[in-house]
Amino acid sequence: MALIAGVAAMALGPLLGPTAAHAQSSCKWYGSTALKQQKRNEQLGCKFSGPQWHSNLAGHIAWCSSQPPDVWKASARARDKMLDQCAAK
Repeated sequence: MALIAGVAAMALGPLLGPTAAHAQSSCKWYGSTALKQQKRNEQLGCKFSGPQWHSNLAGHIAWCSSQPPDVWKASARARDKMLDQCAAK
């Protein structure tokens, strides 16, 4: 069984490629970060809302997957900045 799984992974590797695997990993990070930011939003009472402020991990990952890295990175940075400004009040 392990041999079959190994052969299957080797066969699929070139199809997925390192770029696809990296993108998936990056969007998991993005989704996890967005959830942490939303939790902080709620804890601080900032009351930020809208399409980037929610607790739906799958939604964050799906959005990230449809964006180039500079866009989702900027989104995460913007949320951090908003939260820092809220916390400073």
